[in-house]
Amino acid sequence: MRLALVSDIHGNLAALEAVAADIRRRGADAVVNLGDNLSGPLLPLETAHFLMASGWLSLAGNHERQLLACDPGQEENTPDGHARAQLGQPELDWLRSLRPRHPLTDEILLCHGTPDSDCSYLMETNHHGVLSLASGGEIAGRLGGADARIIACGHTHVPRSVRLATGQLVVNPGSVGLQAFTDDYTGFHIMETGSPDARYAILEQAASGWLVEQRCVPYDHGSMAALAKLRACPDWEVALLYGRAQ
Repeated sequence: MRLALVSDIHGNLAALEAVAADIRRRGADAVVNLGDNLSGPLLPLETAHFLMASGWLSLAGNHERQLLACDPGQEENTPDGHARAQLGQPELDWLRSLRPRHPLTDEILLCHGTPDSDCSYLMETNHHGVLSLASGGEIAGRLGGADARIIACGHTHVPRSVRLATGQLVVNPGSVGLQAFTDDYTGFHIMETGSPDARYAILEQAASGWLVEQRCVPYDHGSMAALAKLRACPDWEVALLYGRAQ
């Protein structure tokens, strides 16, 4: 089995198209999308249409929940509000159909954040304002008793794979569409990959066990940065240009 994992697209259609093309070249039995699909100042409607037609299994992230709850008339200047204002009923109905957790097989569990939360980090902890690798005990505790051999998650935008003492493999493919951000959900912190390239991962079952390949894909990030600038989102512009937080 060869599975492509994508996550945290955030309406970045150019990055998504580049990743999809790389997946076609590399080959995969299936593609799964771990959520945070549309929110941001870029191309939410076009990204929704791509995903709705893709045949990929898509999850909901915390931004799907937040987008559906926001008032587009009052919150257009927020990432969720901008996306919400662009979407019609078919796209909103599609978003409502998504779930934040899905058991893909007996061995593989998909989630956005942790198995029990769409807004908690699974493999990262906020250490003095920077996301750092969590301890094995922290990760095991955040699994909430989930015993699948493979846990695939997103949310932090950090490409990472960790093997726990239990033998479980936890994989985050990183973000397709946004390579840096700042947040204050667990106290102020920064995430930055230092590169504008799109990220995804390939998970492959081999005779020796499950293999993980983290992929870094160049794309026309300048066009998306220009769009963020046009929409008066300088933090997104910098993140898209450099993979750095402003």
